[in-house]
Amino acid sequence: CLIVFSLARGLCSVASKDVIGKTVPKTRRGRLNGVATSLSGWLALAFGVYCLIYPPSDDDMLFYAALLIGAAMLWVAAALVYRGIDEAPGATEGGGNALTHALGRISLLRDDAPFRRFVVTRALLLCSALSAPYYVVMAQEVETSFGMLGAFLVANGLASSLSAGVWGRMSDASSRQVLIRAALLASLLGPVVIAIDRWAPLPDNLHAWLFPVAFFVLGIAHAGVRVGRKTYVLDMAGGNKRTDYVAVSNSAIGLILLATGLFGLLSSLIGAAGMLLLLSGVGLAGALLAVSLPEVQQD
Repeated sequence: CLIVFSLARGLCSVASKDVIGKTVPKTRRGRLNGVATSLSGWLALAFGVYCLIYPPSDDDMLFYAALLIGAAMLWVAAALVYRGIDEAPGATEGGGNALTHALGRISLLRDDAPFRRFVVTRALLLCSALSAPYYVVMAQEVETSFGMLGAFLVANGLASSLSAGVWGRMSDASSRQVLIRAALLASLLGPVVIAIDRWAPLPDNLHAWLFPVAFFVLGIAHAGVRVGRKTYVLDMAGGNKRTDYVAVSNSAIGLILLATGLFGLLSSLIGAAGMLLLLSGVGLAGALLAVSLPEVQQD
């Protein structure tokens, strides 16, 4: 089921970016991505507050079944909304299957240097997503008296809802700068949190809240990475090339995510703090590489 869901989500990613490129002009796409991310953040925040007040048990199958059904209904609602989008006549010319596009245009990674640099940068900036579980693992090492799941969901939802709109407006001015700033924030956060966790003399009750607060900051950085990269790939190419860019980059990132399964073996050797430091270094490399990205042409 997870494989089917992931494939469907990948196809939606290609299609949605293509529709945005056809129907929304440059200098507006960043704000659109920001508003969408912000709205999803508010939904996550509401769900997090519910879990904070009524924390579910691990064996509450009714809760998790209702969660899956509710999420499925949101996808159905999205499909109905997309039916109402009016594409200009001829805008679907050159459309095709995402997997076919990816396999047929994989040579873009070899021949298109700016696109290749973007894909490598995007891969390095996966640190903002991959580091999230290690903050949770470190939090579990601290005795807490609050609903941990709800606290993290509230932190993540609040971060997305408050920051995505700002990142979106900044992306319309320069999505490259957004990638740099968000990557720096994500990469510097890890060492700071580890230093506070290990050496700052915090009372136990404050120490417990260190990780949800860090998760909030990480959520801000991750929202910036998401909005920035989506806006950048939309603006760096037009027409059919946009579909090729999105399909190929998504496929490349999918393969890289498969390889990150090895992180599970590495984390058993160096621990959660060691993994955070490693991913912070990866994020810093991504920020430095993002500096070399060309500015995309604005209309």
